[in-house]
Amino acid sequence: MQLQQLAYFVALAEARHFTRAADQMDVAQPTLSQQIRALERGLRTALVVRRPGNVELTAAGEELLPIARRILAEADNARRTLAELADVKRGQVRLGATPSLCTGLIPQIVAEYHRDHPGVGIVITEGGSRDLQQRLAAGELDLALIVDSRAQEDPHLTTTRLFVEELVVISSPHDEPPTRRARIGVPQLRSKQLVMFREGYDLRETTIAACREHGFEPAFAVEGGEMDAVLSLVAAGVGIAIVPSTVVDADRFRVTRLTSPGLTRTVQLTRRDGIDLSRAAFELDRRFRALGTTA
Repeated sequence: MQLQQLAYFVALAEARHFTRAADQMDVAQPTLSQQIRALERGLRTALVVRRPGNVELTAAGEELLPIARRILAEADNARRTLAELADVKRGQVRLGATPSLCTGLIPQIVAEYHRDHPGVGIVITEGGSRDLQQRLAAGELDLALIVDSRAQEDPHLTTTRLFVEELVVISSPHDEPPTRRARIGVPQLRSKQLVMFREGYDLRETTIAACREHGFEPAFAVEGGEMDAVLSLVAAGVGIAIVPSTVVDADRFRVTRLTSPGLTRTVQLTRRDGIDLSRAAFELDRRFRALGTTA
């Protein structure tokens, strides 16, 4: 079993078509077909069922696919690690983060990292916490910043708590404040129009759950937005929103804290268990972990 054969197999499994997979791998279709057969002979089992116009994976093929992806990811990680110099002068780090963290936390850390290591490229993938965990386990990411309310247990991942983030209510400074008091309680949101995130956002689920705990369904002025859209809509006076304190520009919004105990979320750093990070990824990991010691 060779790495190139596994790469051909993964390409075929994703394309479900020999010609398209061959084009993707930049080889002739007969070459790809021969390598798949050689892989099957080496493993002594059929991996694909050849049908007119497409292919399907056998049960063995379905079992091999995630394993092959992990092996290829580890091989790529080894190549990237060995290609780096003793100092962090070049390389690439694949970082995953939820959209709200990309807006609030990531820019400053990445800017500082880039100033110190301008030769290192950083590829950022935005997604939900569960999706990022899956991509991390598959070897598609080196590190991921996730939120506890959307995380799930995975024995292949190691998670470190960084800090607890306060959620606050924001509104346009040009509109009437949501309350005359210094803080606002969740029950007071019953009469407010909220600008709500799209489904799948941890902030959406947290807000709705808090309202339901107080016996009501929140009213949405607009729903379905990403973080940037929600902030812009609130600034325009469409409604109010509950967001992490780290994304708020105090010059752009009126910020109202929630009454005790309030709403919070825990930001966590996740990586694959038992896998050595490249030097470039290790340095970024170290910087994120430093947030946990100062929080």
